[in-house]
Amino acid sequence: MKYYAVIDTNVLVSAMLRWDSVPGCVLEQSLLGDIVPLLNEKILNEYIDVLGRPKFRFPREKVSEVIDGLIRRGVFLDANTLDVELPDPKDAVFYEIVMEKRKSDEAFLVTGNIKHFPSEPYIVTPREMLTILGLG
Repeated sequence: MKYYAVIDTNVLVSAMLRWDSVPGCVLEQSLLGDIVPLLNEKILNEYIDVLGRPKFRFPREKVSEVIDGLIRRGVFLDANTLDVELPDPKDAVFYEIVMEKRKSDEAFLVTGNIKHFPSEPYIVTPREMLTILGLG
């Protein structure tokens, strides 16, 4: 079964820092498994910006491989701006995209910062996403 999910940038960073981790497994499922990444240009640009920051020292080739894989497997959506207050206004796009997809299909937002979003059953931690996938 395929599961649609918006992957928060913090999950990607954690995965790339340590591939053999719960976030690493979520990223692997997004590139090769049962997660279909939900994207738009803002999300993609944030991924590229954050993963390219010198402080992380991620190899450029690895970043490109991950971004290209997400693009290949992903579904691009446009979403309306929602009137929602979040601690970090830049997180709104992640919430808006998951809410747009939820109009037609079940979809999740996977984040390591669960408190940055409304408390909803479809906003999950990486570990919870693995449980949903039957891998946790």
